[in-house]
Amino acid sequence: MSGGAVAVRDPGLQPERTRLAWRRTTLAGAVTAVLAVRTALHGGASPGRVAVAALVCVLWLGFLLVAHRRITALASGAGPRAMTPRHATAAVLCVMAVAGCGVALVV
Repeated sequence: MSGGAVAVRDPGLQPERTRLAWRRTTLAGAVTAVLAVRTALHGGASPGRVAVAALVCVLWLGFLLVAHRRITALASGAGPRAMTPRHATAAVLCVMAVAGCGVALVV
């Protein structure tokens, strides 16, 4: 661009794609929680395995809350704001903790 012209950002379908990505990730988390419960109960349920499966479900609910807030923010008519560091950190920690719980259930 020359002559001092300012480029106007056209978001196009980006907010919709991002909303769909959050929904897809939340669905994957739901499947993970169901599989964690199934794994914990398969072959006899020990208290430790049930506790880990319950933790996975709680973590999924935490991620669901963060995802819902982000989807709602993206769905508003105004341009989407940047995700707050607190919400981003919560989402990452939930996903990492679910991965750790999965390792604990499998091993």
